[in-house]
Amino acid sequence: MKPKPSMRAIFSAILLTAALTAGATAAANAADREVNVYSYRQPFLIEPMFDAFTAETGIKVNAVYAKTGMLERLQNEGRNSPADLVFTVDIGRLSDIQNAGLTQPVESAAINRGIPAGMRDPHGHWFGLTARARIIVTSKARVRPGEIGSYEDLADAKWKGRVCTRSGKHPYNVALFASMMHSHGDAAAQEWLAGLKSNLARRPQGNDRAQARAIAEGVCDVGVINHYYLYQMATSDKQKAWFEAIDVVFPNQADRGTHMNISGMAMTRHAPNPDEALALMEFLAGDRAQEMYAEVNGEYPVNPRIGVSGYLESLGDFKRDTLDLARVAANRGAASKMADRVGYND
Repeated sequence: MKPKPSMRAIFSAILLTAALTAGATAAANAADREVNVYSYRQPFLIEPMFDAFTAETGIKVNAVYAKTGMLERLQNEGRNSPADLVFTVDIGRLSDIQNAGLTQPVESAAINRGIPAGMRDPHGHWFGLTARARIIVTSKARVRPGEIGSYEDLADAKWKGRVCTRSGKHPYNVALFASMMHSHGDAAAQEWLAGLKSNLARRPQGNDRAQARAIAEGVCDVGVINHYYLYQMATSDKQKAWFEAIDVVFPNQADRGTHMNISGMAMTRHAPNPDEALALMEFLAGDRAQEMYAEVNGEYPVNPRIGVSGYLESLGDFKRDTLDLARVAANRGAASKMADRVGYND
């Protein structure tokens, strides 16, 4: 006759069975959890972070890449939208989605620890993920080092017929113009923009890299671009000659610092998976993801604890304008009208 199991053995077996069942249930639940992202960011820029998040949490990330039309898509989908998060570039696009009533506020001590106050909405509707500097590039052959040092210098008559930019209505330039309005007031900013307009070598056109190309081809001597295009040109067989023709200027180092913009994220108003969305947001604001983000896309981490390496390190330290981007967002409409008043694109 087999001995009867003791009560302790029976109780231990029950606990073991419960633990195994709970573990299996948790694993199954994790496997079923997901978060849906609409993104203006190209897949190769964000997938490494999503893969790391899934490996750490078991939550699957479904990302839909769109080059344009995100706001309209969210509006058309309404409450039926599957999107939990939106990822986009420029404070303008983030604030447009917020102003359309398509985001919801998020409260998270973890996110706030990772993202400085000036790079997130004060009410929690959007958060910066990476920072990009709006820099000046100059011809190595035709501009002496130190000859131009600020955005204000772009309006100096010495540069007449020598400056190239993309459209004055592009969000990157509108944000810069909005920051000038905050720094100098509306009237002085408009006078500056009219001076910049009068110094253009050609009608505003092309993207940021087209301004470097125009310098290399002798069309102009000075351009305004975002910093991360430098690395893209330097590593492109086709565009390397453009990169080699230019010098880099981080403007306004003697005063307020270089204008900064962001790429960022926001939780949608009707997010079907808010808990999972919050988990991804907190992960992306953390040290590991911030290091990865900067490494992959050549932008600066918004988390001040994270250093830079590689090409960014070679650019050196520089003073950043710490103007709250919520103020830039508030000035965008007025800045766009200012560009119209001076006929910037004419």
